[in-house]
Amino acid sequence: MGNENFFTLLAKNIDVVAGPLVALVYPLYASIKAIETKSRADDQQWLTYWVLYSLITLFELTFAKLLEWFPLWPYVKLVATCWLVLPQFNGAAYVYEHFVRPFYKNPYQTTNIWYIPRKKNIFKQPDDILTAAERYIEENGTEAFERLIRKADHREARARSSNYMVFEDDYMYY
Repeated sequence: MGNENFFTLLAKNIDVVAGPLVALVYPLYASIKAIETKSRADDQQWLTYWVLYSLITLFELTFAKLLEWFPLWPYVKLVATCWLVLPQFNGAAYVYEHFVRPFYKNPYQTTNIWYIPRKKNIFKQPDDILTAAERYIEENGTEAFERLIRKADHREARARSSNYMVFEDDYMYY
C-alpha cells in the first residue's frame, strides 16, 4: 500500500521530479561536453537550447498568474523541453534552423528591432556622413572635397604598404 501511494504521488508530480533533470541537469552536462568537442552542431544545439530555455523562463515569469489557471502547463513545458533536449529529436537545433537562422541568413530581409533614430541638429537634418559631406562641399567646393578624399586614400595606402610595428614600450603611460 505504501508503494502505491509513493508511485501515485510520483506520477502526479512527474513534472517536479523530471523537469529539473530534463531542463537543467542533462543540458548542463551536454553543454560542458559540447564545449570540449570541435563539432559546431552540438554547440549550436546547446546554445540554442539555453536561449530557448531563457525565453521560456521569461515567459513563465511574465505570465505566472495566467499560467496558474492552466493546470496542464507544467506537463506541456516538460514535453516541450524533452523535445528541445533529447538527442533523438534535437528540437533546439530544429528551431534554430527553421526559425532563427532565416533571420540572420539574409539580414536585408529582416527588420531591425533595435533601430534608434539619429539625433537631429537644430535645422532638423540628420547628423550623418552624407550630410557632413554635403555641408563640406557647400563650404569648400567639390575640388577641396576631392583633395580630401585623395589625401585619405593616400594615407590609407601608405599605412597598408608600410611594414612597421609599434610596441607598447614606445609609449609612456601616466
